[in-house]
Amino acid sequence: MRIVLPLALCATVLATCGVPAQAHGRGRRADELPTATPIKHLVVIYDENVSFDHYFATYPHAANVPGEPRFIAAPGTPRVNNLRNAHLLTRNPNFTNRLNGKGAANPFRLDRTQANTADQNHGYMAEQQAYDHGRADLFPRYTGAGTPGGAGTFGTPGQVMGYFDGNTVTALWNYAQHFAMSDNAYTDTYGPSTPGALEVVSGQTNGVLAIKGPQVSKQIIPDGAGGHTLISDIDPAYDVCSNPRYQVRMLGRNIGDLLSAHRVSWGGFMGGFNLEHTNRNGTTGCQRDIYSRVVEARVRDYAPHHNWFQYFKSTANPTHARPASITAIGHTFNASGKRDPANHEYGLGDFYAAVKAGNFPAVSYLKARAYQDGHAGNSDPLDEQAWITHVINFLERQPQWRDTAVIIVWDDSDGWYDHAFATPSNSSYNKQADRLDGIGVCGTGTPRAGLAGRPVNGRCGPGTRIPFFVISPYAKVNYVSHVRISQASVVRFIEDNWLHGQRLGGGSFDATAGSIRGFFDFSRGHRPDPKLFLDQRTGEPGR
Repeated sequence: MRIVLPLALCATVLATCGVPAQAHGRGRRADELPTATPIKHLVVIYDENVSFDHYFATYPHAANVPGEPRFIAAPGTPRVNNLRNAHLLTRNPNFTNRLNGKGAANPFRLDRTQANTADQNHGYMAEQQAYDHGRADLFPRYTGAGTPGGAGTFGTPGQVMGYFDGNTVTALWNYAQHFAMSDNAYTDTYGPSTPGALEVVSGQTNGVLAIKGPQVSKQIIPDGAGGHTLISDIDPAYDVCSNPRYQVRMLGRNIGDLLSAHRVSWGGFMGGFNLEHTNRNGTTGCQRDIYSRVVEARVRDYAPHHNWFQYFKSTANPTHARPASITAIGHTFNASGKRDPANHEYGLGDFYAAVKAGNFPAVSYLKARAYQDGHAGNSDPLDEQAWITHVINFLERQPQWRDTAVIIVWDDSDGWYDHAFATPSNSSYNKQADRLDGIGVCGTGTPRAGLAGRPVNGRCGPGTRIPFFVISPYAKVNYVSHVRISQASVVRFIEDNWLHGQRLGGGSFDATAGSIRGFFDFSRGHRPDPKLFLDQRTGEPGR
């Protein structure tokens, strides 16, 4: 018998009306859920601050300097849109444009000894200025930063033109050879980490509300429709580790809300989130840290402004409460019918524990401890490589690997030079922040509607180009997709695979984001070589 709830009661019980309610008791196992594709488990590895050209400027041609891990491309490797193929390694406009001053530089190779780079300027406005009406010729001036004491260009804002090749980001180049990647993936909007974190779970940065701090600041701008849009980094309101002075929350929905309503298991797993864990150096709680030999500094494990789901009241775990049990991980309710205190938000160790116990969630978002997340200034490609290969090697050893897909994607470009400019499909006209086509102008036409259904400013995009991988037994081999996609394409795949194509609405870019279905080949079942084990230190093949 179908029970119809009054509208008021429906709003309090369900994440959204019109979809199945979460029953009291655990949901079904992920491999029992109906899906549109053979994929039953999706793992999103969400790393930090890398442009496509920063890691793939010369792919698949590596310098193969003696003493570094070697990379030799397979015959027939597809051509990609990078600096080498665009003939931009010399006489680059960032070298010839005199407005770049002493930072003017051509792209140059960074080796493994230069893995510890400066954090570049990756602000919403600065990135627009660097692209300079689409000419992409003012990166040193607006986003460039150098390492003090660095030799040559490395010590100037021209460092922003540096790139790594397959002798440093060896693992990623090997994954590209064996699985599928994109050379046409972008952030949904310009700007740094927090907008990217929101876009990969909600396709949305509009509908932000300041809880602590000024209502209008450099992080939040008026959207022109009576609300505000987030364009920069600021901590979430629902997190005990957040800066007590500056916090915001989001008013819209995220993919977790839809998954919970459909009884699909899911979780956000983040390094440093478990405040009960003590590191070997004795640090614990919000202050947990670790020493990185590459960065040569102690780096705090947990960054609140990177944590996707903590910005939404419905999916937040403010006190970092621990799950009631391993079997409760990924589920709204535990076996006794009580709501689990973790509310789908966990430490990174909980992911490994759940998978080992046979409780592999259908959808898992993973974030490394900060020293391994790839963010220049606190991380580096060598520590990042160790993290990525550890996760994928672990997953490939699980029986569920046969129906798993891993997406590796980044939250923003860090301001690193990338030559591929995307003409905005969503415009913005905020005098405070928009600069792509002049003061207060980014793109043309009417901005897309936001959370309240009216056109809003502060979401100019696509923004900057980022790497994007699909690793799976069903992924196409040595394949490069040229289809335009974005961070919101991750949300779209989840909706299409588990939720019958239901969209978040409220101005989310999930409705217009490109599909990643073309990265897969489901026509022939599993391919004969579905696994690639890589050395965590070198990124080279090995068990």
